[in-house]
This record gives sequence, structure tokens and C-alpha cells, in this order.
Amino acid sequence: MKGEFKVSTLISYIVIGSILFTVGFLVGFFGTSNDSCPSYSSIEDGEISQMMIDECKAENIEQNLRELSSRPHMAGTPAEKENAEMLVNLWTEYGFDSVRLIPYDVLLAYPDPDNPNKVMITENGEVNFTTALQEEILRPEDDHPDVVPPFNAYSAQGEPEGPLVYVNYGRAEDFDWLAKNKPEINITGCIAIARYGKVFRGNKVLSAQAAGAIGIIIYSDPADYAIDDNVAVYPDGWWLPDTGAQRGNTFVSDAKGDPITPGYPAKPYAYRLDDSDTALPKITVHPIGYGDARHLLSELSGDEVNPDWAGNLDVTYRYGPGFINPERKVKMSIHTSREIRTTYDVIGIINGALEPDRYVMMGNHRDAWVYGAVDPSSGTAVLMESARVYSRMLNTGWRPRRTVMFCSWGAEEYGLLGSTEFVEEYQKVLGERAVAYINTDVAVRGNWTFRAKSTPLLQKALFDAAKKVPDGETRERTTYDVWLERLPDSSGNGLPHVSVLGSGSDFAPFMYRIGVPCSDLSYTYDSSLGISSYPVYHSVYETFYIVKTFIDYNFWRHQSVARVQLEFSRNLADSVILPFGVLDYATKLKSSIDNLEDEYGTKMNAQSITFEYIDSALTNFTAVATSFEQQITQIDVEDPIAVRRVNDQMMQLERAFIDPAGLPDRKWLRHVVFAPSSVNYYAGDAFPALVDAMYQIDDDINQVTRWNAVREQMAITAFIIQSAASTLTDVTQF
Repeated sequence: MKGEFKVSTLISYIVIGSILFTVGFLVGFFGTSNDSCPSYSSIEDGEISQMMIDECKAENIEQNLRELSSRPHMAGTPAEKENAEMLVNLWTEYGFDSVRLIPYDVLLAYPDPDNPNKVMITENGEVNFTTALQEEILRPEDDHPDVVPPFNAYSAQGEPEGPLVYVNYGRAEDFDWLAKNKPEINITGCIAIARYGKVFRGNKVLSAQAAGAIGIIIYSDPADYAIDDNVAVYPDGWWLPDTGAQRGNTFVSDAKGDPITPGYPAKPYAYRLDDSDTALPKITVHPIGYGDARHLLSELSGDEVNPDWAGNLDVTYRYGPGFINPERKVKMSIHTSREIRTTYDVIGIINGALEPDRYVMMGNHRDAWVYGAVDPSSGTAVLMESARVYSRMLNTGWRPRRTVMFCSWGAEEYGLLGSTEFVEEYQKVLGERAVAYINTDVAVRGNWTFRAKSTPLLQKALFDAAKKVPDGETRERTTYDVWLERLPDSSGNGLPHVSVLGSGSDFAPFMYRIGVPCSDLSYTYDSSLGISSYPVYHSVYETFYIVKTFIDYNFWRHQSVARVQLEFSRNLADSVILPFGVLDYATKLKSSIDNLEDEYGTKMNAQSITFEYIDSALTNFTAVATSFEQQITQIDVEDPIAVRRVNDQMMQLERAFIDPAGLPDRKWLRHVVFAPSSVNYYAGDAFPALVDAMYQIDDDINQVTRWNAVREQMAITAFIIQSAASTLTDVTQF
């Protein structure tokens, strides 16, 4: 909302903003000045909102994507730097107040072009089968000299040879099942083969490594990426052809970011660990297409697998180990190097007119494994159009109340490197001043519905934005209406489903390190397809052609995501009172605790552990949140001190769930309420330390230690909820 400002009130705003700005991040690091900022705009919120929505053009996004995906642009390559410099020039041309190119020297990984990675079947030392060294060229644009062959970044080097064993999805639970139900299968000394899907590929590698495997092969089964033989695969459809292989990193760590400078920015002065002291894989890893996997699996010996372990290849799935011909073995030849190269973040800033020391941030990573027309270039194309729209609004004389920052991250595909290094370098400033971070990694992965991951604090503002934007399919209904119809919340609360954030993208360091409220936006496919991701994920076939032909031919879905991003960010940047939903947080806390009690309550009660204190803290938190939201309606919006006070209280709420000590055995993950799952980095857990403490607790021989860990986490949970409630109480009270 925006009313008529008294002269004295405006002067107060300007004085406070100027003082804060002088000592702020924008002067301290970016070296910008707010001297050129006009007075706070007289354009009403509703008017500027509609102007932004109308200005956002689908054809611009399409052109952006065409250019971005015209060549491979992997992290650490000249193409990645050239794209970064392109954004610097573009945002400078747009008249942003500051644009900076920020380098970080990070550990990356690349296959050896002179010694290609491969998997072989050997017999008495002779090779009689070798997997494809590169994907088949199915359209002219698939062919480019800079296409990197399929590989898994950070794999160990080596040429292990041994029996092959099939491990389903390679989840921890799959290895546990084998150990309990197939004790005759000894994985030690074997090479595992797992299908992609269900969990992050790095977790598959860790599980295989822990089970004693000497290497792991990962392939994309048709069950997860092509369904069956009746579907049209690329280039005739969007399904993955049998030659397609999924690239990707295998780095699992609570720190993420540069593997050899955990916790600190990868600058020239940084202390760097030796590879052997990191969490990087100690075994070889390699991805292959399902055409090659068919050849390997068809020769496996052993029992036929359970039905839920069988994929959709036309073979009889068996566990192994070893082949029908006992003389045959599998050999991996992996020569991927690890080397330090420079990656680049680009930060473009529009200074806020009244609160320049409060930052609303929008971001997307720029690097791709090959062409990356979906991941990440659909998001980059949207971010570019959002930046252009903001620049056009500046030309009208409008300027947001708070600072807006556009962030283009480098080397996300290697483990969130660019964003994490940035947060590590500026965590003190960002922890104090960042209002929210909006991530748009993959803007469009399907054509079914809008979807979002988010902290509860931002849900209301996200819903409000979606209600203002025409849907990308019909244009006759809002994005919110279609979202609600096609992806309703399973609780029956009458709202669209919003997922827990999990990880796997650049919001993670903001949310889990420093407690900045985050959301992640996308347009997605129908989940009833039962697939693990959009089929051509991280393959050479992820081209502009497949987006234009099969996913979003008119780019209306891209436009919808861009418009939601614009309205969402504008509301956060321009509303006098931050549009945060503190009571929504209370609701989410309660439902999450109820779910834990339903799942673990009986076991806990048997150990005389109850939810009494947590329930009490939740009751208090809910009461305080309810009272706070009522008080906000009575705030004098012309009193800059009162406005700043309540906004600061809401900003501190997410931070209140940060435990400086971190989660047990995951010290760089500090958010007590939400964190990536310890067994699947892509997924998110609510109250992750409690979930970890209860994981397979019955199987642990040291029951006393395990249950004491549960008691400790119950106490921490009760404390953190009560502590968070105190941030919303009257500032004169404790």
C-alpha cells in the first residue's frame, strides 16, 4: 500500500535510509552511490504492478533462450565467462546503479578429451563391448565442438574391474534391502549399476562407496525417462532416446560450494584442502544411456529382481553379481581431472529509494552441462526479461522502496559453487539486510502447471502474485487458479501445494546458512507421469528445439513465471509493510510436528519421550504470531521507525531458526526447521535433525546413545520454536 507522504515523514525516511546506506553493503563493497535516485515514486502499487506485467514479453524470453542455448556453456569455460560479460554489459546498458563481475577460483572437473571415459565388458583381458563415448547426433544442432561427452563431475580416476551388481536406484534403502534380503550378494569389490531417479546422484555414489563397491555406473531407465517403447523419443518427442546420458556432479556435502574451501570464499588468499580431505567420491562414477545399459543388464546372472526393482528395458532384470558367462567382467576407465578454474557471479543492483540497505534478491545460475535450454537457460532467459522490465519502470520515474539485486551465479551445476561462495563472502551483510531471495533455476520444465518451493513466510506473497498473472496455458484464468486446480495441497486447506525447499539449487546457502527467506519458481509437468525429471535432463538433447517444439512453443509459460517473479519481487521490494505470513509459519510448524508425532510418536512414547514441550512452544508461537499479525494492521505506515521495527521483526523470524552450531554432523546446514534430507540432497525434511535421529533407530546396536540423541533434538526443537516466538513479541518484552 502507499498513501500520501507528509514532507516531514519523507525527510525522516530519507535521513534514516541515507545513514544506513552510507555504512551499507552498497558503499562498502559495490561502491555505488544513491545520489542519482529520484524521490520515492508517486506511481501507485496497483499501477506499477500492471505496468510490469504488461511490459513482460514472451517473444523477448524466447529470443533470450535462443541465444543462451546456441552453444554449450559449461562452468569454467570461455563461453561461461562470455555470457557473464554479456550480462554485465546488458545490465549496465539498462541503467542499473551498479553491475559487478565477481570471480571465484574453485575446484571443477572435466573429462580428458584425449583419454575418454568408458565402460567395457572384458573376457580374459580382451574387450568385447565398449559403451558409447558420446551421444548420437540426432539433429544438426546436437553437434558442436564444445559439447562435453557424458561424465560425472568429481568422479575418482581409475580403471576398476570386477563383477557387475544391479542396485535399483542406488538409494541407501536399496543397499540396506540387499544386505538384509540377499546376504549372499557381497557388493565389496563389485561395480554397481544403478538407475537415475528418486535421489540425488551423489547420494547413490556415497551409498555404493559405503557398501564396498569399487565403482558405480548410472543410467537413465526408460521407466523414469521414456516410459516405454510406445512413446516418441527425441527428436520426434520430448522423451529421452536410448543414447542420451545424464551428466551431473556427485559432490555431497553439507557445505556445498567449492569443495576445497568449505565455509569460506574461494578467493586467492583462501586455504585449500587436499582432495583426499574432502567429501568427494573415492570411487569411479560414469553415466551411460539406456541403450548401453540394456547390453550390460541383459548379461547379468543371479536371481530375478523384485517387481518394484524392474525398469522398462526389454531385459530380465537380475541382481547379479557377475554375468551369465563367468569369464566376463565389467571394467571402467575413468580419467576425469579435477582442477581449479575461475567462475563468475554477476550482480546487478537497483538502489532502493527509501530503504537501500534492504535487499530483495532474484537469481539464477548461468552454467549448463551442454546447451542447457531448460536447466538453467529457461531461468536465465526469464531473469533477463525481468531485468529489462525493471529498467523500463525506472525510466518512468518509479524506483522501488528497497534495493533489488539481480544475481547470475556461476558453477551451480558443480554443487552450488557461485552462490555459496558469494554467501560465504558476504554472509555478515546479507544476514543483516537480505529481505528474501527468489530463485528461478529451471523456469519451465513442463507445460502442466506453475509450482513453487518456499519457506512458509513467503507463501502469501507468492499466492498474491500468482493471482495477478494470467496462466501460461489458457490466458483466461490466473496462474493461481490453474495451480490450485492441478496441484492442490494434499491437506485439503484450499490452497495450492507448496513444497519444502530441499536443495539442488542456489537458494540453499541463503536459506540454510544464514536464514534468508527463499522461494523457487517453475512451470512443471504433470506428476502423474511418474518420471524423475523432464526426460532430456542434462543431456545433449536439452536444446532450444525441444523447448520450442514440445514444452512451450509460444513461451507463455515462461512469460507466466517471469510475471510471477516480477510481481512477487515488486511486492517484497515496494510494500511499506513486508508481505510476510508469520501465521503461515505457525501453521507449517504445527503440521510438520504433527506428521513427526504420527510417524514416531509410538516409538518415542515407549522411551518416555513426549511432545509436551514442543506442543507448548507451538501454542505460544501461534498465539504470538496471531497477535503480531493483528498489530501490523494498526501500524502507522507514516511512522518510519514503527515500519522499520515490524519489518525487522519479520526479517528476523527466519533467522531465528538458524542454530550457529549447525545440524548434527552437518555443521554448515544451520536451519533447524528445514534442510535437505541426509539421504537425498534434492529432497527436504522438516525438523531434519529429529528425522535423522530417528532414521533406522531400531537397527542401531547402541540404543542408549541413539535415544539420547533423540532427547537432545527434542529439547533443541522446543527451544528454537520458543526462541523464534520471541522475535515477534513486543520489543520492550523478553
